[in-house]
Amino acid sequence: MDKLRAMQVFAAIAEAGSLTAAARVLQSSLPAVVRSLAGYEAALGVRLFNRTTRRISLTDEGRAHLERCRAVLAAVDEAEAALGSEAAEPAGHLTITAPVLFGQMHVAPSITRFAAAHPKLRCSVVLLDRVVNLLEEGIDVGIRIGKLEDSSLVARPLGQTRRVVVAQPAYLRRHGVPRHPRELQQANCVRVTGGSPAWGGFQENGRALRVPVSGNLEFNHVLPAVEACADGAGFGMFFSYQVAPLLASKRLKIVLESFEQPARPIHIVYPHARLLPARTRAFIAWALQDITAFRA
Repeated sequence: MDKLRAMQVFAAIAEAGSLTAAARVLQSSLPAVVRSLAGYEAALGVRLFNRTTRRISLTDEGRAHLERCRAVLAAVDEAEAALGSEAAEPAGHLTITAPVLFGQMHVAPSITRFAAAHPKLRCSVVLLDRVVNLLEEGIDVGIRIGKLEDSSLVARPLGQTRRVVVAQPAYLRRHGVPRHPRELQQANCVRVTGGSPAWGGFQENGRALRVPVSGNLEFNHVLPAVEACADGAGFGMFFSYQVAPLLASKRLKIVLESFEQPARPIHIVYPHARLLPARTRAFIAWALQDITAFRA
């Protein structure tokens, strides 16, 4: 079977919401769409949709497979576009959004280099610590940390980040290295305003673990909290990308590593590839290669 065509049919059904609507979008017959879906499900050995006489909905396996299919179809579209007229010099206005600190540390420097390489472009960077609806707010590309909720977007893996507990090496020599997260209850912990009074980035024997913490320093931004920990104020819990430079310079050290929860994914997200102008395609390709410093 033509697996690429089957993926296109599967994605069209998911996006259109019905077999009939997908047939119209694909300019195909309804029987052909039904046969394609049935053949694809048989080849995969799983049911992708739950079907009744009234509605069709994705199964859990279907939802997971849809994201992978979209990434494959996007890569094919990008490869084709690179051979066509869209390979010309990108121009126009490009808007990118990202979480504030990640954007400051990694996205803004990357987009600055990208703009220098493509002088016909006008680039805007919007840094916000909230999930932005790209289509509603007129944004071309987003960077998101953690589990993705919006299945209407194409997501490409950019890397991952962990929640880590850190302290200054000299502070650890004076106060000792904690062997269990509960020891942080008696320690001085530097916190960020708006966070929970309990740190929840731990697990033990496969189960999530939360530990109430307190301390004499609290900041409404992450960077001064990180610097305070590096200056010996106490323990802090941050994303690994936020403290990577200070870990590399040995001003901070990670503790309680064996109790960390699994790393959170970082994705670059954008609308379906067939709707993308050359400038958006160009930046996505650039970002996947250029935004790498945090991955250590």
